[in-house]
Amino acid sequence: MLNATRAGRRHRTVFAIVAALLVVAGCSGQDPQDGATEIVEVPPEVIVDKAAPPEPAAVIVWPLTGVAGEPAARPAMSIKIENSNAARPQTGLQAADVVWEQMVEGGVTRFNAVYHSTIPDGVGPVRSVRPMDAGISGAYGGLLVFSGGLAPFVQAARDVGLQVLSDDGGQAGFHRSSDRVAPHNLYGTPQEFLDQADSALGAPPSQFTFARTAAGATAATAGTPAGSLAVNFPQAHPGWTWDADQALWLRTEDGAPATTTDTGQLTAVNVVVLRVDVVTTAYRDPSGAAVPETVVVGSGEAVVATGGQTITGTWTKPDEASPVTLTTADGTVIELAPGNTWVELLPTSNASISID
Repeated sequence: MLNATRAGRRHRTVFAIVAALLVVAGCSGQDPQDGATEIVEVPPEVIVDKAAPPEPAAVIVWPLTGVAGEPAARPAMSIKIENSNAARPQTGLQAADVVWEQMVEGGVTRFNAVYHSTIPDGVGPVRSVRPMDAGISGAYGGLLVFSGGLAPFVQAARDVGLQVLSDDGGQAGFHRSSDRVAPHNLYGTPQEFLDQADSALGAPPSQFTFARTAAGATAATAGTPAGSLAVNFPQAHPGWTWDADQALWLRTEDGAPATTTDTGQLTAVNVVVLRVDVVTTAYRDPSGAAVPETVVVGSGEAVVATGGQTITGTWTKPDEASPVTLTTADGTVIELAPGNTWVELLPTSNASISID
């Protein structure tokens, strides 16, 4: 019995030792029968996304300036503003998103100032409509505001879809100033004009093409450095000087700063000069002078000044209701810097532009 008990104990001890060896072999990656085996690490599967990167998020901008923001639903408002010596300094011009300078009788100029993103308290002096205003303002839609005008010019504005408001028509918002003599003393209150807008009129469509930043504008990236522009109409001589500190073009009239009563010297982020044909119409103004018409439908040479540089190209406008498109020699659309724009409608005859 003693020998049998000792034998049982030996069997149990051997069994325990074998079991322990098996546990150690399993922990060390060894098979007790086949010997050591190589441990191979399998990396996790990497899935490469070959899809195109997402498009950058669209930036909401004001349609007439390209400046980021939430555009108001109000319509654009084009207002005719005088630019004779007796009319200066004007009021409310700096607030315009776009100002179009056009030649009228006698070779002097007049403005068609387009407001949308900023509405000034007052504007003026307000003057009469001209035959090219339908083609200038038609692309914006909305309101065309003026003092009066010949019936065919007023009807042309209506035909292109504009709502017309005029002092002669008895609409509200006009008043005479005692500081100046007629006809250079008619002023307007833009908010009163907007209050009369038809309910169906909405925000204007985009016009010029804008880069996201001033540094990305076409003239800034591919243009030629320029410090000043002289734009010579037959009897008007506006100029633009680049101010690098303000990153703005500063306007002059006959070499002197062009100022306003409410904001100081006039400035622009972009200056666009369009060479245009000017024809003499059969109409006469109250003084008996023949009324000229700037031809704004068609195409021609363009000079774009942005960021202290200029680039030449072509302007194209297929009809009165379409916006102007600016392109380079190879057909690439010219992008402006976000901000306000002055457009000089410079005649192809008896007028010139010089760039320094």
